[in-house]
Amino acid sequence: MFSRNAFFYLLTVCNALMAFASAQSTEAYTDPATGIAYQQFRTTAAGGFTFSIAFPSTPGTEFIGQIVAPRTADGWAGVSFGGGMNGNLLMVTWLNGNDVVSSFRMTSGYQEPTVYAGTTAPVATKMYTVLNTTHYSYTFCCQNCVSWTDGGFDPTANFTVMGWAVSSLAIGDKTNPASTLQHHDSGFGKYDVILTGTRSAQYAAWLAAAGIGGGDSTTATTTVPTSTSATTSAGPTATLVNLGEFDYIVAGGGAAGLVAAGRLSETGKKVLLVERGPPSTYATGGRLGPAWLNGKGLTRFDVPGLCNQIWVDSAGIACNDIDHMAGCVLGGGTAVNTGLFFKPQSRDWDYNFPTGWKATDMTSATDKVFTRIPSTDNPSMNGVRYLQESYDVVTTVLSAAGFTSVTANNSPNAKNRTFAHTPFMYSNGERGGPLATYLKTAKALTNFQIVTNTTVRRVIRRGGYVRGIEVFATASDGKTGYYTVTPSTGKVILAAGAFGTPKILLRSGIGPTDQLEVVKASATDGATMIDSAKWIKLPVGYNVLDHANTDVVISHPSVKAYDFYAAYNNPITADKDLYLNSRAGILATAAPGPNTIFWESIVPSDGIPRQLQWTVRAEGSLGESGDNLVTLSQYLGTGVKSRGRMTIRSNLNMAITTSPFLNDASDTEAVIKGIQSFMDAASGKNNITFLHPAPGLTATQYVNSYVGSRSTNHWIGSCKMGTDDGTKGDGSTGSVVDTNTKVYGTDNLFVIDASIFPGHITTNPSAPIMIAAERAVEKILALPVVPAATRYQQCGGINWTGAKACVSPCVCTESNPYYFQCL
Repeated sequence: MFSRNAFFYLLTVCNALMAFASAQSTEAYTDPATGIAYQQFRTTAAGGFTFSIAFPSTPGTEFIGQIVAPRTADGWAGVSFGGGMNGNLLMVTWLNGNDVVSSFRMTSGYQEPTVYAGTTAPVATKMYTVLNTTHYSYTFCCQNCVSWTDGGFDPTANFTVMGWAVSSLAIGDKTNPASTLQHHDSGFGKYDVILTGTRSAQYAAWLAAAGIGGGDSTTATTTVPTSTSATTSAGPTATLVNLGEFDYIVAGGGAAGLVAAGRLSETGKKVLLVERGPPSTYATGGRLGPAWLNGKGLTRFDVPGLCNQIWVDSAGIACNDIDHMAGCVLGGGTAVNTGLFFKPQSRDWDYNFPTGWKATDMTSATDKVFTRIPSTDNPSMNGVRYLQESYDVVTTVLSAAGFTSVTANNSPNAKNRTFAHTPFMYSNGERGGPLATYLKTAKALTNFQIVTNTTVRRVIRRGGYVRGIEVFATASDGKTGYYTVTPSTGKVILAAGAFGTPKILLRSGIGPTDQLEVVKASATDGATMIDSAKWIKLPVGYNVLDHANTDVVISHPSVKAYDFYAAYNNPITADKDLYLNSRAGILATAAPGPNTIFWESIVPSDGIPRQLQWTVRAEGSLGESGDNLVTLSQYLGTGVKSRGRMTIRSNLNMAITTSPFLNDASDTEAVIKGIQSFMDAASGKNNITFLHPAPGLTATQYVNSYVGSRSTNHWIGSCKMGTDDGTKGDGSTGSVVDTNTKVYGTDNLFVIDASIFPGHITTNPSAPIMIAAERAVEKILALPVVPAATRYQQCGGINWTGAKACVSPCVCTESNPYYFQCL
């Protein structure tokens, strides 16, 4: 009886998948064949996929899961229990005849995941398997599946983030659960799981009906192992080595940190730059790259045409403690991204930023950045533009629709119904940017020092006065110990990015109470965290933004794809020689050829203009592959209202736990109008064929049922700048830094990276982040100097605004919360 009912149920589900919109979060669903009540995610992408999950009423370490996936000839389908691919427990399934094989996997980078080898092995016990002509359904009891090495999710929480992926590519040996896997060519994405809807008192009965015992409910919370050993010291500096004293310590060697460290080193003061990752470009000491670069003075980071490789080979390059892709190497995003480099339009500053940071205030900082890093929209040194077919196809229909051509950085305010060749930060056919400029000049100065493979654990502070930073090595050449700043005048500047800076602040006792409690309860930091009486409550992790992405895919017979992935190890000989000998050719251009940009300003019902930027590249997406495809990625920028939240997990990894994408109706309306605008311009024109949106689908239907990833990895806003002091609230409202970029409630702690942006901007953010860092340095250097207090003078206490440091050998000593004295 079950098999017959289940077959027709599966057929119903598959048909429904084709008919209904894809949900970006789970919905209540009851399996009619088994009666199991789930929360279910479903998508029409990749031939139709669902994942459903159910917990007992008191959640523990197991759950019932169900995967419904297409019956591809040789491929696989799977789930990430942590959202992203990296560092999370993955469960992969595939068909072997009429049986389903399952395998638990894990990877630390964008590469083939290997069989999971954690100390506690997850177990999937089959409950039901059902097949029809198009799909298979696999229902299982998953034990030890809520925590894994360096990660996990709390099943007692309100919701969590998971991911899905489907591949049509052949598995090495279908009979072997440890078989090799190929990449998820058919589709992948993330979704929110509403955990409050997964719990049922019928859980044990559902297992019993399948002939399985269990129903574990003995563990109400998840204990997650960590990768960093906890120190046993009573305080953060008690047993650590003093590594030296500096006037300025800059934490993070990305877009902002490189600019700040370079500028501050020009003052003659002692400057330390701390970077958690390894060197990247050849000039900085990096050596990673394919064999054909050996002996050429180049790494994979130097060659523009190799930048896409991070998506398939990121071990030791991508950050392993966040749930999105980010570069954890010297240079950060500027070392691994496609190098797009835009002067911001005036509205980006005027609409988003407070007084002192308006467009007229940013002129000097903008000029400084673009004097050091001139952009180019034709990076090949032979003057030839490559992969121009997609540019010609798209701009032909845009011109006919009334769009005009501009040179992007000559006309930064021309951002409505205009198009341009994409500007890059490349120089002489290689990656340029702050690594080749700001860092290069800083390294020539004796007062500048840089350490790599060294992570900042937290700042060391007494109340609001920061004395230094605690660090630990992530490789043999890294540093473990602590650095101090010059008493009274020294400053710590955080530039670790939109994920890294909030993590440092939270581990330093600065942030919302609920997040500080997570750190306090962690095995890594709990014993040595600053006392809760000294916590500074600020909205760290709120106000998170990313450009909301919506892809459109078209085809045209004139477009020819180029296999940049194959070029990494086996480049076409002529292309390789042209690049190595002349820094010219297709490898001098960014992969995968994002050489066309266009803009439009849309005014939705709330009357606030939304800025849209479209990036055009010669490749497929949304599961489409072929030689004649063009993907147009629409970014929703300036004017966006949607916001999300970032939180810290019990293993101290950072995650987006409230989505920032299209949770405002007018934001969604603007995206729909932008899609419609391009459909009106291109449909039925110039031999263009639309694949996504599919024929017959309206722009509204397409956006509301969109199955692709919304993220562009342009994360900003998690430590917002503003005049509304966040310490005056409950830690969930207000701003984190003031208009001098100083963290509220502190005396000498600053944040200068993407996390301070109050709202999103029009373009890719690399150049605006550098400009903001230049402006931050101007502000910091203009601050008055408070001399150190002498013996017996006051040096701190509640409401004290004077000196917070003492002349040597005196030490600032707390007499009571209102009075600290130099003794």
